[in-house]
Amino acid sequence: MRDDNPIKRWIAKRKAVVVIDIFKGKITTAEVARQFDLTVSEVEGWIDEAQPSMENGVKARSKVIREQYESELRETKEALGEA
Repeated sequence: MRDDNPIKRWIAKRKAVVVIDIFKGKITTAEVARQFDLTVSEVEGWIDEAQPSMENGVKARSKVIREQYESELRETKEALGEA
């Protein structure tokens, strides 16, 4: 299915939606390339660009969860010490 109005500029948000769809298995890199008149290597480049950001997001999330857990644990220990 070709689009009569091709996308001339791929903003980061639009690329991210495509990459997420690829990761979810909704579409392949070849299908994206064919549908939007891109090369497979261009689409694979988007994936390569996205991966470090995704890894940092997961690491940051883990750190926040750990900090919350440690804070709650500290508060619980203090409350038990007062009781």
